[in-house]
Amino acid sequence: MGFPENVLAKGEKVERDLHPHWLTVVVPTIFGVLLAAACIAIAVVTPDDTAGNRIQWIAVIVLVLVAIPAVVVPYMRWRTTHYVITSHRVMVRRGILTKNGKDITLSKITDVSFQQTVLDRLIRSGSLHIESAGDSPDENLANIPRSNEVQQLINRLIDEDDLRRRRHGSGVVDDGYDDGSYEQDYGQGHGQGSGPDDTTVVRQGRRDPGDRPELAEERRRRPRDVEDGRDPS
Repeated sequence: MGFPENVLAKGEKVERDLHPHWLTVVVPTIFGVLLAAACIAIAVVTPDDTAGNRIQWIAVIVLVLVAIPAVVVPYMRWRTTHYVITSHRVMVRRGILTKNGKDITLSKITDVSFQQTVLDRLIRSGSLHIESAGDSPDENLANIPRSNEVQQLINRLIDEDDLRRRRHGSGVVDDGYDDGSYEQDYGQGHGQGSGPDDTTVVRQGRRDPGDRPELAEERRRRPRDVEDGRDPS
């Protein structure tokens, strides 16, 4: 059950879509296997008659009633729990039938910490504690796979979001270069106008008409004019 990306804003990108660690459903899975084995054993040992069939049906019904809360519900809860980290916020979605969720924008996160027990370190899991500004309560994300890496990811995204907001507030267009940085860096090292995509306009002063170079046609006419005794001008 993937996370619906239609809830994302324009330009928002999902960096990580996580479920709780898969070991959280190991115990329900083992219990489900034992229930299935018990059901098969009852079907084998009971006689193939009316009384035996009645016992088999009763056993199946009981095992199904036990398996729903003990196996199916934990598995569905695991699959429908999403910890989504995007370029703008941290989203938490929980619930099988009744959904509940929380969004924490990166700009409001004041601190991100993780905690690992000895067992968590063995299975590369842990818990994240996200503190946010305002009246909203802090968020605890339990059983996060690679919690230390997720913490570093959130911190990096917070820095990138802060830089993007500063540039947007100052009117700087984020096109891969800082305004004027390419011209300054390239011009100082290679000379003005020597860059591969140089669009710098070099302003030139007015040239005195008397300083213009002599045209080739004028040079060809000069000897003839002198010989005829005419003024070249």
